[in-house]
Amino acid sequence: MVKHVLYLSYDGMTDPLGQSQVLPYIIGLTKAGYSFHLVSFEKPDRYNENRLTIEAICKENSIEWHPLKYTKRPPLLSTVWDVLKMRRISNQLHNKHGLSLIHCRSYISALIGLSFKRQKGIPFLFDMRGFWADERVDGGIWQLKNPIFKWVYGYFKKKEVHFFRESDHVVSLTKAGKNEIMSWDEMDDLGPKISVIPCCVNTQKFDSTLISDTLKNELRSKLKIDNDSYVMGYVGSIGTWYMLDEMLSFFHRNTKQKNKPVFLFVSKEKPSYIFESAADKGISGESIRVVSSMHHEVPSYMSLFSCSIFFILPAYSKKASSPTKQGELMSMGIPIICNDGVGDTAEIVRKYSAGFVVPAAEIDTCILNEFNFDRDRAIQGANAFFGLDFGVNTYMEIYKTISA
Repeated sequence: MVKHVLYLSYDGMTDPLGQSQVLPYIIGLTKAGYSFHLVSFEKPDRYNENRLTIEAICKENSIEWHPLKYTKRPPLLSTVWDVLKMRRISNQLHNKHGLSLIHCRSYISALIGLSFKRQKGIPFLFDMRGFWADERVDGGIWQLKNPIFKWVYGYFKKKEVHFFRESDHVVSLTKAGKNEIMSWDEMDDLGPKISVIPCCVNTQKFDSTLISDTLKNELRSKLKIDNDSYVMGYVGSIGTWYMLDEMLSFFHRNTKQKNKPVFLFVSKEKPSYIFESAADKGISGESIRVVSSMHHEVPSYMSLFSCSIFFILPAYSKKASSPTKQGELMSMGIPIICNDGVGDTAEIVRKYSAGFVVPAAEIDTCILNEFNFDRDRAIQGANAFFGLDFGVNTYMEIYKTISA
């Protein structure tokens, strides 16, 4: 008997995150006989750019994709409207297929999962992805001085308790996040139903040996980077959490003795924002490169890095965060420079000699000297801790248990 799984994601599949942190798991799970109905919310520009690619991936892997338009304005009301759209299509899919399981990615989707569990008895997996309500506050998106945002925050913190207690299983990205949940009142008994699955990576694709010297030289020529340049790299979006000013200052302080230093950003961020921020730090625009790429092109650009850096605001909510780029960089054998206080990131870097952890008190002053980096250990750590097979197999065991 085919088991139909409804996968609800408020992130889009045409976003890099959907391509790296949703589709690979689903593709792996389809091979175990699950039939997926994937509902996602797509930003119009990304959808227009990448729709055909995602449609082809889904068709090839027998995934039924139901893209909905992400609504951004007006704040809050637009989210309510999106939840209503999500509920409507979920009902339609259940009536048509008879769902065996609902996989809810983050808190917005979990509203539907909790409702279906209570009303229809359908098991649901709460794939929390982080402390979402606290992230909105820590990131300054919800100002608690505003009574409306204070009410919304309180609403989701109450719902959060129900998600944890009434879901059939919970997935946390980090051990630190799991430990935090279990430290809350009346949550210490949840341990057996909370699994830790970090942001995994297809280590077969993020493999430096697959990148030819010819391709590297073509990319260096395109980006006007000399073969002997020291390249500090950054991958991904730059927004609420990533400390751009501190990373630029670190680059400025620590590359003065390096040969032709370049800070390469592989990001869809507006280049003008990065160049202006660099200029404010006294960094010449000649030292900055910004390139936008599809997810499958990222390993090629990473192969140009001498090292990579990411500083993340070490707020309370970041205990539950697992940077996608960490597993990718370790898999490529690239030294990581990161800050302390974010999920399990620092613990993993230290355990596998994968780079250098900047203490919180030194983030504005640290001068980088030699550090303990073991390329083979880093790659081993990527396979052991972030390997996609580990993630897929863990989800598979959860699915078997809760949909039995």
